[in-house]
Amino acid sequence: MLRASAVCEAAGYPTSSLVCEGFMRQAATTSVGLGMPNIALALVPGHVGTQSKEELRRNILEVTTARVIENLTVAPAAKADQSEPAARDIVFKGGFKAVNRFFYENEFSDGLPVVPPTRDDVESFLRFTHRGPDEVLGIVLPDNRAATIWSIAVNGVMAGCRPEYMPILVALIEAMCDPEYGVEHSGNTPGGDTLVILNGPIIRELGFNYTQGALRDGFMPNTSIGRFWRLYLRNVAGFLPHQNDKATYGNTWRVVLAENEDVLKKIGWEPNSVEMGFAAGDNTVTIARYTGGGSLSSVSGSTPEQMLPYLADTVQKFNNWQITFTTSHGNGMLRPLLVISPIIAETIAKAGWSKPDVKRYLFEHARRPAWEFERQLRDWNIRGVWNLEEDVRMGRIPKVFYESDDPNRMVPIVWEAEDFMIAVSGDPLRNNAYVFAHNGFLGYPVGRKIQLPKEWTRLLADQQG
Repeated sequence: MLRASAVCEAAGYPTSSLVCEGFMRQAATTSVGLGMPNIALALVPGHVGTQSKEELRRNILEVTTARVIENLTVAPAAKADQSEPAARDIVFKGGFKAVNRFFYENEFSDGLPVVPPTRDDVESFLRFTHRGPDEVLGIVLPDNRAATIWSIAVNGVMAGCRPEYMPILVALIEAMCDPEYGVEHSGNTPGGDTLVILNGPIIRELGFNYTQGALRDGFMPNTSIGRFWRLYLRNVAGFLPHQNDKATYGNTWRVVLAENEDVLKKIGWEPNSVEMGFAAGDNTVTIARYTGGGSLSSVSGSTPEQMLPYLADTVQKFNNWQITFTTSHGNGMLRPLLVISPIIAETIAKAGWSKPDVKRYLFEHARRPAWEFERQLRDWNIRGVWNLEEDVRMGRIPKVFYESDDPNRMVPIVWEAEDFMIAVSGDPLRNNAYVFAHNGFLGYPVGRKIQLPKEWTRLLADQQG
């Protein structure tokens, strides 16, 4: 609503944006990012989703209406200019403890100690990219700041990254700037956070962990790059807790998931990067936002038919309310991710199954009764569009969602088999898996190729020597 109000205000039409009580600070902060810090807001007390019709009517009439009238008839007061320091300005001088105290008090850090971004350290990161320091990769919402090579290096230093990680960091921010990813939704209520999937020879070159303990902190490249992502969202995009970040229960930053391409090559399965449209052997990053996930312990069996029912059942259960992105709220935007350990992938492949075969199985078996699908949307997600019969008749969703009148018919949670994402990583000798529940268009999967500098081999040897 605020973005629509900003467009109207710029055209000379007064507005009044209705904002629930819990989102007032977010609205005020977002207005600054839109370049209109004095956009008129009208408070809606409490949360409309927990009020009776009578309570809501009373609150609107007694509180909101008067504010709407005032907003439309009285010009808002001007707000003071909130200028920021330039890219190379020195914002503070002092020792390690003093710098960290300053950064924390000014909300530049995530609460953990940061590496002070001195100019020398930033310059060392810039050596690992052919891009100019002032080059703008895009404008990131909600604060409408320019994502520059310089700011990437600064936040990379702060996160504890090594200079040779810079090409990966640049590719990540290129992906962040892609409108399909939807960075503006990073602070939405479900607390979804981004997972980075890494592919290519760079996994081995930089020492990423992709075996036991995958997704665990403790490995510098996986951990520091995951932290970099959250710091960049904070310091450049502008997502701050209790302001633009409105997660009810937040996930923290996730470490990078590197695929085990040795196993993928052995069993003849394509890596995630190829499914994202890149060539085999390319160094790539894929980002997508997930609201949660969970581990599947002991996926037992010696055949796909024994293993896959457990995987399909869990994928369906973890992607529960998220089916709103399948129909009413996203129409085909759900992309569940299943991470399987190498031994599971090897067991399935040994029986002659390809990765598309596994996806087809998930599509056919990760299903729920139609009446339950509709109840989720109608009663629990409270979506205005939830009737599968009507959706199919209107051409909004595929016919597979309404093949009969039987309310107990089983319907899929995605539109087609290719909507499932599968990655292979983790302890090679443990038969475990991990399911991620996707946040739909509020963090749609986007990939980018990592561009290495021409003198990559020499620079890497010098850095690691």
